[in-house]
Amino acid sequence: MTPPAARLSLTAGGPAPGLLDGAWWPRSRDLSEELPTLIDILDARWGRITRVTVNPTHWPIIPRKVPVAGHTVHVGWFADEQDPHKLILLSYTAGRWDLLVIPPETDAAAAARLMAAATTPGGVATASTLMTNEETSREVQESLEPEEEWETEGGHASVAAENQNPPGSMSSARGM
Repeated sequence: MTPPAARLSLTAGGPAPGLLDGAWWPRSRDLSEELPTLIDILDARWGRITRVTVNPTHWPIIPRKVPVAGHTVHVGWFADEQDPHKLILLSYTAGRWDLLVIPPETDAAAAARLMAAATTPGGVATASTLMTNEETSREVQESLEPEEEWETEGGHASVAAENQNPPGSMSSARGM
């Protein structure tokens, strides 16, 4: 059985590179299962990936090596030195790339927002900053009552203001 395609979004690459080169949304926290699909795609695009590093915070098991089509990728980890929401990919011939890792349990709408944010040309947000911003945004939306949410999106208050001063009418504040 063929594994599903990697859920991946990469920056277009331009004159002002950002802190992240894209975002990856794995389907599980099993690096042995997830990395081969990701690296197959990236090998074709960036050149042979030889090493991957992660922060062990969100990965229960970190294999030392992962077999990928035609070669083996070495996997390392850094607990204090590496952002827990970032995957670093290295190639001896082509360089280094940093990807935001979106947790597998993230809903599709949030993952889409995170992928877009991580691929913003010249982006200066770290992986953890993007994750914190998304979590904060979600908590704010969940705490709003339906009417409040509607108003924050331009609902009732905007309609009421328009009804008080319809386009083309003169306001009482003008002294008319």
